[in-house]
Amino acid sequence: MSLLVPDVGEQEMLKRILNYSATGDLVLHLYTNDVTPAEGDTVSTYTESTAAGYSASTLTGTDWTVTTTTGTTEASYPQVTFTYTDTEPNVYGYYITDSGGTILMWAERFSDGPYNIPSSGGEIKITPKIQLD
Repeated sequence: MSLLVPDVGEQEMLKRILNYSATGDLVLHLYTNDVTPAEGDTVSTYTESTAAGYSASTLTGTDWTVTTTTGTTEASYPQVTFTYTDTEPNVYGYYITDSGGTILMWAERFSDGPYNIPSSGGEIKITPKIQLD
């Protein structure tokens, strides 16, 4: 599945571009409910992982790299590793929120998921990216 920016994320991005609302770091979360991202989604659409060892990850603004190649501009973030120390039966994808966790910026369902973390624990690695054409 490809990345989806829901209506609330589009509004927030435009507000940030226009300096209409305060900006801040984004936060990367993993979700465990069987959801395919859709335009009307909000933060409450997603059930955040709660298994032992997991914690959301702040994406520091200055760590993003922005490049343009043949009319496509991409922002990419260094790989983030989520480490679990216990079972998480299904992790379906990730979502990104504002720093307060109240505005859904974008979400993506894993195309090869869900991922199942065994009782001995494990890792999920994500390299956040977003493109504009």
